[in-house]
This record gives sequence, C-alpha cells and structure tokens, in this order.
Amino acid sequence: MNGALDGLVVFDLTRILAGPSCTQILGDLGAEVIKIERPGTGDDTRHFAPPYLPKADGEDSSESAYFAGTNRNKRSVTLNLNDPEGQTLAKRLLGKADILTENFKTGTLSKYGLGYAELKDECPRLIYCSITGFGHTGPYCAKPAYDALIQAMGGVMSITGEPHGTPMKIGVSIADLMAGMYAAVAILAAVRHQQLTGKGQHCDISMLDTHVAWLANQGMNYLATGENPPRLGNQHPNIVPYQVMPSADGHFVLSVANDATFARFCAVAGCQQLLDDERFATAVERVRNRHLVTETLDDITRQHASAWWLENLAKAKVGVGAINQLDEVFADPQVQSRKMVIEMDHPATPGRPAKLIASPLKLSATPVTYRHPPPMVGEHTAQVLGEFLGMGTDEVARLRERGIV
Repeated sequence: MNGALDGLVVFDLTRILAGPSCTQILGDLGAEVIKIERPGTGDDTRHFAPPYLPKADGEDSSESAYFAGTNRNKRSVTLNLNDPEGQTLAKRLLGKADILTENFKTGTLSKYGLGYAELKDECPRLIYCSITGFGHTGPYCAKPAYDALIQAMGGVMSITGEPHGTPMKIGVSIADLMAGMYAAVAILAAVRHQQLTGKGQHCDISMLDTHVAWLANQGMNYLATGENPPRLGNQHPNIVPYQVMPSADGHFVLSVANDATFARFCAVAGCQQLLDDERFATAVERVRNRHLVTETLDDITRQHASAWWLENLAKAKVGVGAINQLDEVFADPQVQSRKMVIEMDHPATPGRPAKLIASPLKLSATPVTYRHPPPMVGEHTAQVLGEFLGMGTDEVARLRERGIV
C-alpha cells in the first residue's frame, strides 16, 4: 500500500518541537521529508538530554530521546544558511520541493532570500508553512516564543491547577504540539488547493493563535459571560461529577456526562436517595451546587477501593478510569493492541532497536509507514544532494571542507 502523501517532497527547516512534530505527521503519511540542520550541531533537541536512546549494553547513545520522538521518517541534510553558497543550494533544493516548513523568527529567512515573499514568484507551486510564536503579523510578530510562555499568555495556565494553588502549565509541551497539528492540517488543505490549481500559498501558523483556538469550551465560557473561569483542579467547568474521585486506597476518574449516567452511578454506589434532591437530580443543578455534590460523592467513593469502582461502574456503563503512570500506560492491553509502540533499527543503537511512540493515525487504505528512523545529524547529506541535485562525492566533499554542508 502507498502512503496518502507519497510523492510529496517536504523541505523541512524546522527544529525543536512544533515544526518537527508537524513534519513527522507528514512523513508518517508518506511524504519525503528532508530535514535541514546546522552543520555540526543540528537540531537543538539533539542535546535536550538525558535521557538518551540506550545502546544494547544499556549505555547511553549519542541521540536524545526528545529528538527521536518527533523526527522519524526524515532524512537529515546539513546546510549552512549563513553562507551565500548554502543559500543557493537551499534554493536549488526548493526547486524540487512541494512544501517548505520553517519556524524561524519572523523575517529571518528573508535575510537569506528564503522568505515567502522572495520565493513565491520563483516557486509558484510551493506551499510555504511558517510556524512561529505569534505569527507574521501583529505587534508581537518579531518576538521569540517558548511553550511555557505561550501556555501562560494563552490563558491555559490560569485555568490549570488547584483552586487556591499557583497557575500550572500542562505536563507536556501542548502549545508546541497543537501548533504542529494545526500546521499539518493547514498543509493538507494547501496540498488539495495545489492539486486543483497548481498554485502554492503561505500557511501562517501562530502558537498563540492555536492556543487560543483550543481553549474551546473554557474560551466560550468567558465569551458568553465576560467572567474569567476559575481554576478547578481536576474538575470540569460544565459537568459534575467529571473529576478525580478518592477511593479507599487511592483515586480514580469518574466521568458522568448526563442525568441517566448519574442515575446509574447512584445505583452502583447505593445512593439513589440523591436523585430525590433537586441539588443532585439534574446536570445543571449539580454544576450550581458543585461543592456540595463533590463533598457528598467524595464521602461515598471513599467507601470502596479503586478496583471495585472500576469494575462495577464499567459494568454499569458509567465513565470510569484508572489514573495510570506511564509504565501502566504502555503496558495497557488496549494501548498494546493498538500498537502504539514501534521499534526501529537505529545507527546509534546497534543491536538494540529504538522504541518510539507510534502514529495514532489508523487509515484503512493508506496506512502510515515507518521507513526511516530518526536520523543522525547530516546522515543523508551526500545521498540527498546526489539524488536531488546530481552532485558527486568530490563536490560534496568540497562543500564539507568549506563548511557549507
């Protein structure tokens, strides 16, 4: 079977997380992704360690786990964009590309003759996707950005954490990852337009924009009321109970989305009398009486161990789940059945395949493929320059000596 994006060539000038997560999605779907890195050092995340990928003897390899997480299905080419000859090489490669992705600060690539304005006439078919902190317009467009900064500025920290605690960021770099996902969606839409018209376009993806977009119901709660949503810890702003519950030996998550489900919960918990109390009987009143409902149900769920609740509520078709640590996540039979961990041979770990988190995209006709492990820095420079530009080994060697590649 062929990947959905087979035949598309992506010239990837991204680094860190937002851009590489986007281009890994494209690569998993079959696109040929050529990752351009700085000679010598490569992507900054190669040095975001420990931990590193382990070798067969258990010792550390030279490759960080962070870099390996978002850079499979790519070939690595080193190219010095500060040098005019490197800029010329970049333009020659772009002549073979369908898509350019970049996450330089706004205006940086224009200095090298590689901005959208400089390329759109020379490469009219090129889809040019920029992923920046604040976009290419607006008063903040020239500012650098980082995930935690965007989580703070985008509002999610103000609604994350315990009610009387400090604002809290999410435990993964969600601002980066969501920008990468939105960028992939934008690119796929632009590919369709390219196929229909033969023309490219500029996709201007802002981390702050995407962060505001996925505030979702919390953002809408503010727009509807004009009031800042409070931090609620593990509770849901619009549904009760939909939160972490205490048990006799720990905690579990309870998700009750409607009145029928609440009635089934009460039947399992032996507290049907609550259904006769108007403060508990309907979803709207449970939200209005959040503190009373929470305190009452906390006392009830403490009467049994977590396993008892997980078993009996699941039988009653009430939303319930364990709070897994990562060893439990990757040992979960559902996660294993869905093959969410893959192994790929890696040159830095001979004799011990690298474990990677798999793509969640399950396509029946064009499944994702895993063709290239996360590359060593510059691993494919000679190969790609020969394949795309017809360069021989002597010419590539000369470029290496001059620090161009």
